[in-house]
Amino acid sequence: MRKIIHIDMDAYYAAIEIRENPALKGKCVIVGGSPNSRGVVSTCSYEARPFGVRSGMASSQAWRLCPQGVFIFPNFKLYKEVSEQIREVFQRYTDLIEPMSLDEAYLDVTENKIDEQYATTIAHRIKQEILQTTRLTCSAGVSYNKFLAKIGSELNKPDGLAVIPPQKAQEILFNLPIEKFYGIGKVTAARMKKLDINTGKELHDLPMKEMIRHFGKTGLFYYYVVRGIDNREVITERNPKSISCEDTFDRDIDDLTELLELLKQVVSRLTNRMQRKQINGQSVILKLKYDNFEYITRTQNIPYLTNDPDQIYRTAELLLIQNWDKNRKIRLLGVGLNKLDTEIDDQAEQLVIPLSFDDLM
Repeated sequence: MRKIIHIDMDAYYAAIEIRENPALKGKCVIVGGSPNSRGVVSTCSYEARPFGVRSGMASSQAWRLCPQGVFIFPNFKLYKEVSEQIREVFQRYTDLIEPMSLDEAYLDVTENKIDEQYATTIAHRIKQEILQTTRLTCSAGVSYNKFLAKIGSELNKPDGLAVIPPQKAQEILFNLPIEKFYGIGKVTAARMKKLDINTGKELHDLPMKEMIRHFGKTGLFYYYVVRGIDNREVITERNPKSISCEDTFDRDIDDLTELLELLKQVVSRLTNRMQRKQINGQSVILKLKYDNFEYITRTQNIPYLTNDPDQIYRTAELLLIQNWDKNRKIRLLGVGLNKLDTEIDDQAEQLVIPLSFDDLM
């Protein structure tokens, strides 16, 4: 029986900026691009969220929603330094750490360095040590698998801690709005609502066959996790599934010749990274985002693994020409590769439902 903790820092980038400048406390802090640019919001303080400001939103839209907001350009060097301090706290308890980003990670504390029986006790101690070390708060979820630990860390934000043992999992999942399920984004949530699936209970009631028919292989994942079943391990070293680079332009572009020149620059950056990391790929992905924020992706396989700039550019160039629409302006251009030679095939695991978890609390 695993004991998993998910730690998620609270409004991480914004919280660091407020720590560095206490005069910002209580204000609507928005970290990201300038509202006069084509930038996006990286994160915002909790004060800005009631106005509708969210991560990934265009900075210009955030300004319209929250004109009193204080916009700050990200300081990723500082955010990375603080993330390393947080990682040092984790390492005092376990080496089984799976970072998901600078501000969140899974920890497997089934066996831990302090011989503590209760995962909840460890979560409390980690929260206290992070606060003492960084003067930042975090939220924690404790459960018997990764999916439920992630759900738990979202339940009582900010500065919260939630424990989900098996006997409470069904109640929590049944009452959870479908858009709150980790792994279900806006598009999928909208599709589910059209099927009258608004809560975990209604998702649970959909037969496996129907789940797969509507959502493909991902439907099988939904089928299991809504039943509290997730046997994924905490992975300490992650091989990349794909690698990509993209550019968001200062102005919308409707000239193919100009886009092809910009494509060369994106491919050059991408292949430089691939060569430094000794990564090869076999499937080129082109991403185009239009001026109305709609986007398409197109893929073309190459007969062999490569990180050669000319080969990758020629393939991406062909994809761009084939999918060019002179009546639409482009705001973002991206190129990526998957089917990487560093990729390790996932091994299917048997999913089991735990019978008890009496020693979690």
